[in-house]
Amino acid sequence: LAAAGGRVLRAGDGDPALGEAVEHVLGADLVLDAVLGTGARGGLRGPAAELVRAVLDRWPGDGGPAFVACDVPSGVSADTGAVAGPVLPADVTVTFAGAKAGLFLPPGDRWCGEVRTVPLGIEDALPAPALRRLEPDDVAALWPRPGAASHKYSRGVVGVVAGSPTYPGAALMCTRAAVDAGAGMVRHLGDASTRSLVCLTSPEVVASEDHPDDVHVQAWVVGPGAVGDAAQESRIGAVLAGGLPAVVDAGALDAAARASADGILGPGKVLTPHAGELEQVLAWLAALGHGGEAPDRAAIEAEPARWARAAAEATGAVVVLKGATTLVAAPGGTLLSQADGSPWLATAGSGDTLAGIMGTALAGCAEDPDAFAAAGEWARGDVRLAVAAALAVAVHGYASRLEGLGPVPPTALSANVRTVLRSGR
Repeated sequence: LAAAGGRVLRAGDGDPALGEAVEHVLGADLVLDAVLGTGARGGLRGPAAELVRAVLDRWPGDGGPAFVACDVPSGVSADTGAVAGPVLPADVTVTFAGAKAGLFLPPGDRWCGEVRTVPLGIEDALPAPALRRLEPDDVAALWPRPGAASHKYSRGVVGVVAGSPTYPGAALMCTRAAVDAGAGMVRHLGDASTRSLVCLTSPEVVASEDHPDDVHVQAWVVGPGAVGDAAQESRIGAVLAGGLPAVVDAGALDAAARASADGILGPGKVLTPHAGELEQVLAWLAALGHGGEAPDRAAIEAEPARWARAAAEATGAVVVLKGATTLVAAPGGTLLSQADGSPWLATAGSGDTLAGIMGTALAGCAEDPDAFAAAGEWARGDVRLAVAAALAVAVHGYASRLEGLGPVPPTALSANVRTVLRSGR
C-alpha cells in the first residue's frame, strides 16, 4: 500500500495521518467512495468513519472535490435506503447490473446524486424489481386519455367529499385539480356555502348535498378539509365502507384506520398520509388491536418503505406516503418511488391538489382492467390502483417544476397540470 502511495490510517483522533488524509481528500479533484458495497450491513466504522466525519466537518461547499460512489454511497443500505453513520454525499453513484432499491428510497436517496447503471451482462438473470419508478415516458404512455368514442361518463366521474364551513378552500383546490387533470365529470358533495364557492370557482363541477349512495361515480376523493362537519363525516363513512376506489386524505385518515380495524374498510382504497399522519394511522391501528408496532415520526422517516408497507398490509389499502420522495405501497408488496417534485411543493393546499389529480387517475382506470397493460404484467389487477396513484404523484411533481424552481401556489399548480398532460411531461 505504501509503495503505491497510500497511507494507513489507524483509529484514534490522535493519528496524524487523519489530518493528512483529510487534506488529501479535500484537495483532490475526484474522490471515489468504494468502502462499502451492496453486501455491507451497517455504516462506516473505525478510521473510515473518522475520516468521513472529519471531511464533512471541513467541507468547503462549492469548490470541493467531486464524489463518485461505487454501487452505493458507503453507509446507505442498498436494500432499504436506511442511513447509518456518516455518509459522503455523492455527486454521481455508479451502480452495476441493476439499480439498487436503496438508491431510490428515502432517506438514502438524498445522498446518491445522479444514479448511473452499468450493465454487466447478467441483467436477464436478475430477479423481478423490488422497487419501481415511473419516468416521463411512462407517464405519457399510461395516463388515462379519452378516445374518439369517449364521453363524459366513460372518461371517469370523480366524486369529491371535501371542504367544510371551516375549511372551504380544500374543496376548491381538490375539485379544480380533478377538472384540470381531465376528469369527465366532477361531483362535489358538501355544505351549501362551500358548494357555492366551488361552483363559482369551477362551474364545470356538479355540486349537491346528496349522500354518496345517491350519486354515480367511478372513484371518490374524501377528506380534504372535511373536518368538524357531521354530514361530511357521514359521507366519508359511506365511501369508506363502499366498494368503489377512493383517495382517502387528511380528515378521513382516522376514519379509515377505524374502519380497517373494524373490518369494514371497502376494497380499492388509497390512503395518502405524510409521515406525521402515518404515525397517527399506525397508532390508531395499534390501539384498536389491529397491526403491530406504533412507530413515532422519526422512526417512519428513518425507514419509510418499511412502514408504508406495514400500513398497506395492515389496512389492505394502497398507502401513498408523501414526502420529498413519495412512496406508493400496495398490499401485495409492490412498491413505487417517485421523486419528481420541487421543494416548493411543501405548502398548504398542495396535498388537496394531489388528491384531486389522483381521483381523476383512479376514475380513469377504475372500469378498465387493462388500463396499464403497457407497463407489463406487474401493473395488472389490484396493483392498477398503485400505478394510478404513482402517476398522479408524478404529474403533480412535473407541474411543480414546469416553470423552473420557484414558488408554485396550488392554484397555479393545478393549471400547470393541463400543460403537463398536453406535453406528456
